Amino acid sequence: MAVSKIVQLPTANRARETHEPPSIAVARRHHATELVVRNVSKSFNIDRRPLPVLQDISLVAQPGQFITIVGASGCGKSTLLRLIAGLDRDFEGEILFGGRPVSGPSLDRGLVFQDHRLFPWLTIEQNIASAFSSRPIDTATKRLLVKDHIALVGLNGFEKAYPHQVSGGMAQRAAIARALVNEPDILLLDEPLGAVDALTRLYLQEELQRIWLQKGVTMIMVTHDIEEAVFLGDQVIVLQPRPGRISKVIDVGLTQPRDREDSRILKLKKEILGEFHNPAPINYSI
Repeated sequence: MAVSKIVQLPTANRARETHEPPSIAVARRHHATELVVRNVSKSFNIDRRPLPVLQDISLVAQPGQFITIVGASGCGKSTLLRLIAGLDRDFEGEILFGGRPVSGPSLDRGLVFQDHRLFPWLTIEQNIASAFSSRPIDTATKRLLVKDHIALVGLNGFEKAYPHQVSGGMAQRAAIARALVNEPDILLLDEPLGAVDALTRLYLQEELQRIWLQKGVTMIMVTHDIEEAVFLGDQVIVLQPRPGRISKVIDVGLTQPRDREDSRILKLKKEILGEFHNPAPINYSI
């Protein structure tokens, strides 16, 4: 197997570092853990035959970055997140977090799915507090963290509501709060806005951007939406399918927050679309 060059993803772009408040800079230093994915390949066994899903994926995510991964269905985006989360350890290559191999799930890596996966029998605040089940923590600290994260995602007043009593967008914000309440170094987002309507999606994109700026946590988000990838990401990684491999890495290089009508965003969107109109040949021989 060919060894690909590791894609070095620089820390926050200079323009953002110049303009962000000191409190955000402090938060970024708190989450000072680097993620390294090196020559990762993954296959599934389908009807006793190997089906390559990922091929020779290499990247480095620096602390405080927002990385978006865009690609068509079946290109291995969600599989890659599962490997980084430690939910699947059957792969070739290595994944290091803070210099140590990822060997399973950990509180330092939060995960948000496409659907909110809240427990229907628990209230919003109880759902968020459920994230502490694997962490010994005193009651006073738990209450404070839950309160702070409810405020962070703008759900004050809905603490006692049940999931069926709030909108899909509000439920997804609760899921984000649950993933962040343990103060992870990295938040993995598996198409978290894919199940909401178009208007709610635009609003949640801006909310996600605000939360990222405020928390300073590294975020890696997979999406089908090219405009979303460019609007949110410091770096956009383009995956091609069968098997999933990196075809291009684009440094967005624009300050946050962003203007959707910025001509540079539209130009980058067009550039990424070109990757899908003229994809690299699919390797069926693996």
